[in-house]
Amino acid sequence: MTFLAIDVGNTRLKWALFDTPRPGAQLLAHGAEFLDHIDRLGDGPWAALPVPERMLGCVVAGDAVKRRVVEQMELWDVLSQWVVPGDSEAGLINGYDHPTRLGADRWVAMIGARHRMLAQGPARPIVLVMVGTAVTVEAIDIHGRFLGGLILPGHGIMLKALESGTAGLHVPTGEVRPFPSNTSDALTSGGTYAIAGAVERMYQHLKEHCGEEPVCMMTGGAGWKMAPSMTRPFELVDQLIFDGLLEIAARRYAGVRD
Repeated sequence: MTFLAIDVGNTRLKWALFDTPRPGAQLLAHGAEFLDHIDRLGDGPWAALPVPERMLGCVVAGDAVKRRVVEQMELWDVLSQWVVPGDSEAGLINGYDHPTRLGADRWVAMIGARHRMLAQGPARPIVLVMVGTAVTVEAIDIHGRFLGGLILPGHGIMLKALESGTAGLHVPTGEVRPFPSNTSDALTSGGTYAIAGAVERMYQHLKEHCGEEPVCMMTGGAGWKMAPSMTRPFELVDQLIFDGLLEIAARRYAGVRD
């Protein structure tokens, strides 16, 4: 049963075709498109794919973008299904004040992170960092309850905010330095350490709350840039959202929700 997983972020759409909707499935094909280029998927990279029998996706870019994706899927006879966060799913409990208002990408990535952790050993708390257009820092306790999370601007948004609010500040991207001695390095280092500091604060909150050291995971397109500057060792995982979609799909198609 071929399975198409789709992750529509704020900047790009990422997709992957698997041979079956379950964790550990074989990857048959994958790709990514900027949102401006979604309309060429049906006649481009998707045209030569085996027909997916199932599809599940998550989207944070809004309904208009989702409609464009569904239109590209009209070349197949497959039902489009999209994850909407609820009270619980796949062993994760949603502690958000209004569960349905949690970003679908955050919810799916947390499910992927928890099951990845459980596959490696005993249950432990998790700090999950997603580094993209925005940065999120999630806290999950040992029982699989999402306690809450932080949302920060990513590097690009930080730099644009400073450029728009500070006269004459238009400089190229710099390097992360312990003691930045030029404006480019100062901006890049400031943004990096701001994110790292927020992550460390969440780590300390979760450690105190649970009474043990959390597992630390990082994902997202810019994760590799942040990982060297973190206070704690982080496991860098490329495709946690696809891992989460596979876990959800396996349970849904087997008739198991939690």
